[in-house]
Amino acid sequence: MNALFRPLARAETYTRWLHLLVSGVFASICLFVFPGTSAAGPLSWAGFLVLPVPILLVLSLIPAVRSAEGVQARLLLTPGRSSATSREDDSGSGAGRRGSSDEGRAAGPAGPGISVAPARGWAERGQTALWLLVRVLAGTAVLVATVWLPGLSVWLVTGPGGWWALLTPLPVVALAALVVGVGAAAAQAARWLLAPSNEERLAALEERTERLLEHNRLARELHDSIGHALTVAVVQAGAARAAGSAPFTERALAAIEDTGRRALEDLERVLRLLRQDGPADGADATRRPALTEVERLVESARAAGAPVDAEVSGDLDRVPGPLSREGYRIVQEALTNALRHAGPVPVVLRVTARDAVLELDIRNPLPTADATRTHGSGGSGGGSGLRGIRERAALLGGEAHTGPADGRWRVRVRLPLDRLP
Repeated sequence: MNALFRPLARAETYTRWLHLLVSGVFASICLFVFPGTSAAGPLSWAGFLVLPVPILLVLSLIPAVRSAEGVQARLLLTPGRSSATSREDDSGSGAGRRGSSDEGRAAGPAGPGISVAPARGWAERGQTALWLLVRVLAGTAVLVATVWLPGLSVWLVTGPGGWWALLTPLPVVALAALVVGVGAAAAQAARWLLAPSNEERLAALEERTERLLEHNRLARELHDSIGHALTVAVVQAGAARAAGSAPFTERALAAIEDTGRRALEDLERVLRLLRQDGPADGADATRRPALTEVERLVESARAAGAPVDAEVSGDLDRVPGPLSREGYRIVQEALTNALRHAGPVPVVLRVTARDAVLELDIRNPLPTADATRTHGSGGSGGGSGLRGIRERAALLGGEAHTGPADGRWRVRVRLPLDRLP
């Protein structure tokens, strides 16, 4: 019994009923305003079926009608899934807001499967025409049943009387079954006739892919920034405790404070981008650190106790913004790995911008067993940090090599300055 009455407790049953009644009212308006017809007799019933057809065929030729029908179908025929799709779009897709003409053209995999895009070809116009006919015919049947079946129940009570009154609930039950059944059929018909085209599905897939790539990039950047801050803080705190010197401890705390503050700024920026789901290459990108600020990383590593021999050659101001920002993150990750896995060891840093190539070269002694136990657990040869360096270089059309070389750990990256992928 619960299964029989469960559809009556769902909001979508009544929104679908409303959707069907509106369709029936449209047919009624066509009947009553058309000259020469009446509200009674066989002509009225034929008019319900025939008179709206030419109007619907003309409407289906207008591309925006398909869009309007898709919006109504999402809101009234699949209200739960439509709202879930809206929440997913609000929380996930910056590409849609960045505004291609495909915005909102197709629902995601969890969406209602109903397009809200205008018709773009005769095939979609034909599907729209068929949908309008199905909608009006189904709505007319439901409208007639909504008017006559409750009246029949009243007649069974007040009319013949006697045992006929026992049949009073049957018309109401029949109306409920009709509303549930026809509503479900209308929703399925909408998914068939108003389904996104292959082009719309491809656009939605590309948008989703772009969104995932953007989130992966933000996650990698957050890993680099927070990982560097935590590594510097741990090394600084350990060095201050071992030194037992008040001036050294004061400098260490100041360095930890500065590094932590900058990491919080990066965290806030990334979270803001994730909340608004906007592009990361606008005003927020200008606040991202670039290679022109590489001295800040050098000072942070030196404050952590690692002697850094840094040399910068070439005009870093002429390095394109994306290369400069990603180059900064590569240097940051390389210095973080050196501190984490080898401890405060001497580091050689070379940043060279010349001959249309940006070269980054970071070298440090290989970690000893004691340093590995103290500063890290996995050695320098693996982990998401080095993988992130290689991915960054590949995305920028360059190459990265990481690993032991001449008794030292070396990170060498070459990025082309004359072209971006």
